[in-house]
This record gives sequence, C-alpha cells and structure tokens, in this order.
Amino acid sequence: MTEENNSPKHVVRQTFTGKFGVSDDPADHGFGRRPEVPDPDAKETRSERRAYERSQERKSFGDRERKPFNRDGERSFDRGERRSFGDRERKPFNRDGERSFDRGERRSFGDRERRPFNRDGERSFYRGERRSFGDRERRPFNRDGERSFGKDSRRPRRFGDNPFQEDDRPIFRQKPENKSIDDEEIVRDEDAVLNFADSPDILPESTGSNPPWFRRLLVLTTEKGREREGKFIAEGVRVVEEILANHLDLIIGIYVAGKRKVDENGEAILNSLGEETYEALANLQPTIEKARTAKVDIHVISEEQLKRLSSTVTTQGVVAVCRSASTKPNYEKSRSILTLVDAVQDPGNLGAIFRTSLGFNSSGIIIGKGSVNPFNPKVVRGSSGTFLRVPFEKDRDLIEVINELHSFGYTIIATDLHGKQSLAEIEPRKLRKVAFLVGNEGAGTDQHLIDISDETVKIPMSSDLESLNVSVAHGILSYEMAKIQKDLA
Repeated sequence: MTEENNSPKHVVRQTFTGKFGVSDDPADHGFGRRPEVPDPDAKETRSERRAYERSQERKSFGDRERKPFNRDGERSFDRGERRSFGDRERKPFNRDGERSFDRGERRSFGDRERRPFNRDGERSFYRGERRSFGDRERRPFNRDGERSFGKDSRRPRRFGDNPFQEDDRPIFRQKPENKSIDDEEIVRDEDAVLNFADSPDILPESTGSNPPWFRRLLVLTTEKGREREGKFIAEGVRVVEEILANHLDLIIGIYVAGKRKVDENGEAILNSLGEETYEALANLQPTIEKARTAKVDIHVISEEQLKRLSSTVTTQGVVAVCRSASTKPNYEKSRSILTLVDAVQDPGNLGAIFRTSLGFNSSGIIIGKGSVNPFNPKVVRGSSGTFLRVPFEKDRDLIEVINELHSFGYTIIATDLHGKQSLAEIEPRKLRKVAFLVGNEGAGTDQHLIDISDETVKIPMSSDLESLNVSVAHGILSYEMAKIQKDLA
C-alpha cells in the first residue's frame, strides 16, 4: 500500500443553482460548445485519481510478461498479448484422435481433416470446410417419404408446395389431381410425328425399334397423317373382326402383338433384314385364324410397338390398317331418315350416333364442318367398326346441305330446348323424308341452322333435367321416327 492510497478520503459536494439537468454555463448550449478549462485551484477528485492509477498500470507491448505453463503443458498467454505466427503451438490430439486447433488458428487446406462418420453412416464436415460437388451427400428421406434438403440446397419447389403451411390450414394453390387416362385418347404432337416419319431412312443396324416401315405407320396416329395417306387405324378385336366380315377390301394389313423369339442360348432370332422376330400372343389366335382365312397379311410386332400405334393405354393387342372410304347417302329414296351433325366434337358421341343410325335403318349421316373426323380411332372404336356400314359425308357446309335436301322434299327437324312440340305432334305427311339436326355438346345447335329448319322439337322429360346427351337425344328421336314411318306404311 502506498501513502497515496492511505490518504484520507475526500468528499466533494457541489451545489446546483439551475434547473435539474441544465447547465448554467451559456457555453454549454448550442453547437458552439467550448471545451472546459481546468481550474488550477481545484483539488483532485477521487475519480480522477483512479483514472491516473489505471493508466500507470498499463504496460507497454515489450513489458508484457508471459505466464508460466498451464496444466496441459502449454504456454498460457494474456488475453491481450499477441503472439507471432511461428509461436503458435497446436494442442494435442483430442478424444477422437484428431488434432484440435485454437479458434483463431488457421490451417492449410491439406491439413483439414474430416470428422468420422455420424450416426446415419454419413460423413460429417466442419462448418467452414468446403466439399467438392461429388462429395455432397443427400440426407435420408423425411417422415413424409420425401427427400429432405439442407438449408443451402437449392431445390425448386413444385407448384403448390408451402413448407411453412400446416396441415389444418386452407391451401389456396392446390396441385392438380392425377387423373387416370385409361381408355382415353393419347395426346400426340402431330408435327413431331410427321417430321419423324418423313426423316431420311437410317441404317438398318441403328433403326432399333423404329424401322422405316414402322415410322410410316406412326403417321396414321395423327389427323394430318390420316388425311395425307388416306388410311386409318382400327384397333380392338371386335372392331377388326367387324371390318374383316364386312369390309375386307379396305384392309391393307393386320398387326398383332407378340413375344420376342429367342434361340437355345437366349439370343434374339433375327430375320433377313436383321430385325428381331416375334411370336403372336395366345389370346389373339382366333382373330389371326379369321385373318388367315380371309387371306389378309398378318404382321407380328412387339408389344411396345403396338402400344405406340394404339390410342389407348390398355390395348387389346391387334390393329388393322385400312383405306379411308365411305358411301354417299342416297337422297332420292321415297322414305328416308338422315342425321345432320353440327359441330359434334366428342368422338364417343359421333361413334354412338353411327351405331344408332345403323340400328334404326338410317339412310345416312352428313357431318358438318367443325365436327370430329369419322376416321378418328375413337370414333371407329365407339361405333364398334360399324361406321363403314352407314353411308356418310364429312366436312360439308350444313347450310348448303339443308338447301339441297329441301329440293329433294326433306323436312328438316332441329332439336331445340325451346321447342314446344314433340315429334309425334308433327303432321305425318312431313315425316316421310326427315333429316334430324343435332348440335354441339355444350353450345347446342347453331341458331342460324335452327332458323332455316322446318320444325323444332323437344323431347318430353322431367323438368329436373335441362337437356340430354346429344347421342342419347339422337337415339330417342331415331326410335320414335322408326315407329312413325312404320305406321305410315
């Protein structure tokens, strides 16, 4: 203890003459505050004495003394003491057998040692250690069976995904439902298929499953290709047998699915062109026998190739390639029932109209512009192949057709929701030669065509239902018309 520390304590008292917190010195106000001038007669305060003592205790950089070794046998340093880079000593090995480093010590890239495997069997890395792209290991699946990604992993989220949204909260952007496409038409890029088929022939050894003859068949799966080639594809056992029985002259060839033929060593058996050969499936033998009896060319192809020719997901394993042909209706009959189709776009509806027309001895169908092509595979399948037995014309202007039918003595009857009479209420003399006008599934029949028609009818039904399906309505009118004409005879 020094004499200065043993000196008696002084108590400094100061009396404020102004308001609390406000200085009486005018120099302390405003931005032009002057620095305070120490009073030479003032006595030293206790706080000033302590500040002086602390300043005297500070040592220069060279006067710092190092402390002795610590318990681990290493030199201990003051908190503020700096060491040269060469004096840094590494700590001994830790419990895992790895070198432990000070927090501030830098290591060269080669000295970085990876930690051992973690509980999940993956390599664990230091927070600051960089890994090469190939060393990045993905985390396992989470509870929902999805891959979990780290915070820094950049993964584009799918539409509707919200990681911060709870299950019990409403979802404003829902993901589209996965709908089954069984027995539905497969959407095809027509231009891509045509360009693929029209590409130059490639070498046989590189054709694979797309030889030139097969690429020409793929053209028939598109609307443009069928129009260009003048051919269509009929698929399904029942449809092919129907065409075999009634339109044998239109069939070019029949293609059936089969299993690949192999030799004793399991190697594929090739034909003269170097292509694999196939053996037809057992369930297709009855259809094959009928085709052989009719002397039709049969080609056995792979199941994958036949699936590409089909317009459905589940195929029956047989398709027929036929020429596009139709018979024009005879407008000069004394008794006739025709059907005018206005912008019916559903192939299934048009196929059902063909079957109904055949069932009630219709004289023919006139398909207006904007309707589905009757050689569409689904129309062929929907009619069970019977569409060729009904005379029809396609892509006609219905206004011209109505004027033409008027010259032959036909009565044009349009179906209309606002009609006030039934078919039985029309005068019998007008029903000897009739042409029904049926319209689009959603918009109905064009109003201009209704205006130039002779009669409008409405099918009597319950008020709970506004309208019927176009093919159902056509079936009811065809049935009633067949009974009326039978009574007229």
